[in-house]
Amino acid sequence: MGFARACSVALVGVDGVVVEVQADLEPGVAAFTLVGLPDKTLVESRDRVRAAVVNSGAAWPQKKLTVGLSPASVPKSGAGFDLAVAAAVLGAAEVVDPAAIADLVLIGELGLDGRVRPVRGILPAVLAAAEAGYRQVVVPRQCAAEAALVPDVSVLGVGSLRQLIAVLTDGVVPEEEPGDPPGRPDPMLAGLLVPGAGLGTGLAPGRTDGDGTDFPDLADVTGQHTARRALEVAAAGGHHLFLSGPPGAGKTMLAERLPWLLPPLTRQDSVEVTAVHSVAGILPPGEPLVSRPPYCAPHHSATMQSLVGGGTGVPRPGAVSLAHRGVLFLDEAAEFHSRALDALRQPLESGHVVIARAAGVVRLPARFLMVLAANPCPCGRHTLHGAGCECPPSVIRRYQARLSGPLLDRVDLRVEVEPVTRSDLLGRGGRGESTAVVADRVREARERAGARLAGTAWRLNSEVPGQELRTRWQPAPGALAQAERELERGLLTARGLDRVLRVAWTVADLRGRDRPEALDVAVALELRTGIARGAMSVPGAGT
Repeated sequence: MGFARACSVALVGVDGVVVEVQADLEPGVAAFTLVGLPDKTLVESRDRVRAAVVNSGAAWPQKKLTVGLSPASVPKSGAGFDLAVAAAVLGAAEVVDPAAIADLVLIGELGLDGRVRPVRGILPAVLAAAEAGYRQVVVPRQCAAEAALVPDVSVLGVGSLRQLIAVLTDGVVPEEEPGDPPGRPDPMLAGLLVPGAGLGTGLAPGRTDGDGTDFPDLADVTGQHTARRALEVAAAGGHHLFLSGPPGAGKTMLAERLPWLLPPLTRQDSVEVTAVHSVAGILPPGEPLVSRPPYCAPHHSATMQSLVGGGTGVPRPGAVSLAHRGVLFLDEAAEFHSRALDALRQPLESGHVVIARAAGVVRLPARFLMVLAANPCPCGRHTLHGAGCECPPSVIRRYQARLSGPLLDRVDLRVEVEPVTRSDLLGRGGRGESTAVVADRVREARERAGARLAGTAWRLNSEVPGQELRTRWQPAPGALAQAERELERGLLTARGLDRVLRVAWTVADLRGRDRPEALDVAVALELRTGIARGAMSVPGAGT
């Protein structure tokens, strides 16, 4: 009787559970039994592993073989267990030393020819293994750079099962010949990308700067001085933004430039974002670490499951998780299904989303900056003087009511995007500030906020609870008088007052103030309610 064990990782969302793969050989009729709550893809690994072992030059044991995946109560899916199953079987057959694989975490899919194919979710899987105390992992060669992002873990990238056998037996590691002619796309990378899973993730194409980096420039936006200031405030404090205006005014152009106003991701944020993108199958090959804030712009026909996550079996990340630490842009927001929009209310408050399905409960990160863009009416000409809007008032009310009050109450900035004038379109007013100039002010404002919030659980003004802002970091005396009157008149809710205070702190950070003054609160009120109060016309008020 032979017995051996190896380890692999089962992913539930972006969280991993270390799974012990046990192989037992007993005398009897040759059979291969796989137990431990596997899905169909994992059950099929019996045929893949058998063919891979034989084609790698090793003998398949002609005995009764039982492979158990423990803990048995955790659902296991995907082909990433193939390499661990093959190693455990070879250990039980004494082809390799069982002690050499006992504390080894192996992740990878096997082809019938023995080559190791890359799989999704390598980074969160290695993170889970490191947290469980494992320090040696074996992954496909194409995923070695992604696995190496985890500190204090020794990573071995292999291209085939015969290479792994050679390493474990101290033999000569063979070189694997390329299976396809040069110039063709590598078919081994096909499993890393899921067609259609990106949900609009990625930055919209723009101009190219001197370094060859593709990015849209804020200077290309014509006019829209108030909207540009609101965009800067949103980037500096992480505040959600609602842009309302006629078609062609520049709402989409503004939203596409917002990610480039945000600072590059920190190391911790990059790992979080990379883990989500790796699980979702949208991590570009050759780019193991996402360093820029992501940008996700799903179509208005997107379902609630595609926005918040879900699907059959184990829930998969949705748009709110793919936009984690970045921007979620909902263009034509009024055309989205009302249930899909209202499902965003919980992640907007908590920064994560919890999805319960029959296969289990998954908690996914969802700390994003949301931008809504909508027309004022179905034809889009309601706010244009003399444009001939023929929408009845009842139709306009129903159209605008698709964005519920509780959802809009969580949006800090609401800006009316004005139609572009002829002088602005012809460039007579001059070009606005570039993305680089505004991004520098955003960075400085975030540094001020970061220094103030050092030692706390919050990093941005939008994350600080209102109670803390009213007691621990108080504005200037009398600064909230106008906002308190709006609360008494019913124009502001209690949540709205807290959000006005958060925006006021961001405006103060952009102006280099130690705390918000009455002018900063007035600017925040104007951006919150959309009612002109003259504050934004004061030089430097919005910056």
